[in-house]
Amino acid sequence: MKALLKNEYPLFIGFAAVLLFFGPGKNWLADLGDNMIVTAICFIGIFGVMLWASFKVVLHADMLAIKLGEPFGTLILTLSVILIEVLLISSIMLTGEDNPTLGRDMMFSVIMIVLNGLTGLVLVIGGLKHFEQRFNTQGAQTYLIILIPLAALSLLLPNFTQSSETGTFSFNLTWIEISVTVILYVAFLFAQTSRHKEYFQLSYSEALHHEEHEPKSLKYHMLFLAAYMLVIILLSKSLSKIIDFGIGEIGFPVALGGLLVAILVLAPEAMAAAKSSLKNDLQRAINISLGSGLATISLTVPAILLIGMFTDKKVILGLGPEDSFLLLLTLAVSIITFSGKRSNFIQGIVHLALFVIYLALIFD
Repeated sequence: MKALLKNEYPLFIGFAAVLLFFGPGKNWLADLGDNMIVTAICFIGIFGVMLWASFKVVLHADMLAIKLGEPFGTLILTLSVILIEVLLISSIMLTGEDNPTLGRDMMFSVIMIVLNGLTGLVLVIGGLKHFEQRFNTQGAQTYLIILIPLAALSLLLPNFTQSSETGTFSFNLTWIEISVTVILYVAFLFAQTSRHKEYFQLSYSEALHHEEHEPKSLKYHMLFLAAYMLVIILLSKSLSKIIDFGIGEIGFPVALGGLLVAILVLAPEAMAAAKSSLKNDLQRAINISLGSGLATISLTVPAILLIGMFTDKKVILGLGPEDSFLLLLTLAVSIITFSGKRSNFIQGIVHLALFVIYLALIFD
């Protein structure tokens, strides 16, 4: 019991925060505009607890990865984190005011962070330490061959359809888009976990070793992974109220809400990818970054389209001109980056430069 309290005390803090904001803290969120200091403290507290819980989700996912082996390890990590993102976006869409571009902007934020910010980070720090790093070209290209058409179909095609408003899908195209997205991602998962799993295999003895943690039983890590995710899910409604208030009442850019959600769900993955790159295990870092980008589109697009249909809310998926250009440029640079078998820090600097441009566009 003592060891349990030592290792998992953030869980008890998380559930204490849940009880607080489902109890007396509920009144604090009822009138957010009355006291901005209280609103800021609530946001920092909720965001901090959720971020802490997300780091523990990644830790238990890593422990499961050690027990189960590759490629299931990276897949568990990616799906756990992206599921948090989908739940957060869904919560904000369901509880906040009608904002047709909210889901799109949040999804685009995650894509820009993983394909430019995270990818650039791991390539720069790995390149500076190891000069050049090897990776499996077939694995990277398998990610891209699914990611590129899904990104174009989901975020660019809606601007050119004629059967509905600009940026939206008609009823028939909505179901076709959901079906195609799910089919392509299922096909990718089959390739990753069965037919071509050698494209994504790596040495877990080096990449996933935690000096301060040793894996326990599968049931233990599965139980606590689910428990920490439950904390995040329960607190997501409170966070969504504050984000919606900031966007609707204060006038913060909608994309800023997406950026906050992306930082929350991707910070643990960014740390895991950075550590892997420093250990000269670029393949795992690529699996995390490209896998997150692919899972974001594959899971988020069906979720927000279904929410829009069943709640009769308008959903705009098509990006604006500047974001469309940045997406196309990012995909083109990614193709070049992952076309060879070695990487260097120059490629990372280019991706980071695109990420800086994305941040500037949020406030432009």
